[in-house]
Amino acid sequence: MAEQHRDLDSSTEPTVLLSYDVDGRARALSVRVAQLIFGRSDARPDAPPPFIRRPGVLWIGQSVLLMPPPVAMDLADKLRRLGATVNTVRIFITDVDLDGFRRRRRGGAFC
Repeated sequence: MAEQHRDLDSSTEPTVLLSYDVDGRARALSVRVAQLIFGRSDARPDAPPPFIRRPGVLWIGQSVLLMPPPVAMDLADKLRRLGATVNTVRIFITDVDLDGFRRRRRGGAFC
């Protein structure tokens, strides 16, 4: 029975849940982390895209993102080098459940 459910929801690839934290008193660090993840308004056209705009990245909520493993490893490394606390866990989530997060964000009900 569980196999049938898995087939219908098509959970095929692992994804990584990444959370990060920055000491609220470290304002300069908070700004650098936000720019790394969400980008800068004055970014040059040839600048690398912010992490939130990379394929497969989904912002779940404050300091929590879902993303493909290679992207998560890159972001986690950069955040740690800046001095942020980072936690990651590999998870398997169905496309149906993942779409629920996407719809929730677009609808704005929980933003």
